[in-house]
Amino acid sequence: MKKWLLVLGMVACMAQLTACGSNVQEEEALMSQEMAEGIANDTVSFLSQRVGSQSEESYIFMVEQQGGDGAMYASAFESWKSAVEDMGSVTGIEGITENTVQVMMIEGNMYPTEGTVVAKLNGETHDALLEILIEGGEITSISTNVIFSFGENMQKAGLNTLLGMGTVFVVLILISLIISLFGFIPKIQAKLSKKEKVNVVKPAAPVPAPVVVEEELSDDLELVAVIAAAVAASEGASSTDGFVVRSIRRAGSKWQQAGRTGLI
Repeated sequence: MKKWLLVLGMVACMAQLTACGSNVQEEEALMSQEMAEGIANDTVSFLSQRVGSQSEESYIFMVEQQGGDGAMYASAFESWKSAVEDMGSVTGIEGITENTVQVMMIEGNMYPTEGTVVAKLNGETHDALLEILIEGGEITSISTNVIFSFGENMQKAGLNTLLGMGTVFVVLILISLIISLFGFIPKIQAKLSKKEKVNVVKPAAPVPAPVVVEEELSDDLELVAVIAAAVAASEGASSTDGFVVRSIRRAGSKWQQAGRTGLI
């Protein structure tokens, strides 16, 4: 009986040792905190030097020429610039808040394979979280998120709500004003049609031809006798026999009057 108890005790101890060994292997499979802090420090130095300088675009161009992901670095630069506007300059790294990066041992050296490193950065006005994503042994994403207080987040949420609701109300008011103006369109059209009718130009009435008034000579025998004598004198006749004055017409001038013989 004692032998069986001794064997069971030995088996239990071996199981505990196996479990301890597996825990040690799992801990060794993760990147150390010192290595994670080193990656975070290198990333902060890299972003601080590149962002805002003329070498930012040239670095992206160089990465793309070498077949790398230039869009990832462009996104990282934009995220860093946006965060710096709120947190100010970085004063240091407070510590690593998350480390899930697995490492691979190659010839006694550790190489990160995949996982996430999150470091807390101390800024002049706000702190921030620097998140580094590693896949396939390469950094595939870098983002910087500013840490705001609860009051600041509520203030931003309120401003966003007011801005959204205000925009909606302004658009609704504009739409209602436009709809209300539709009632004036028929009135404006009626006024324009009246003006068009008033402005229609009527064709001018034809001007009647001037009526030549022929004077009757029966009532003015003396004038007829004088005109007949003048005509006879102009023709060289000694008497007015053979001349008959049928009508008298007014001429335009004295010269025309003297030269016109068709009156007789």
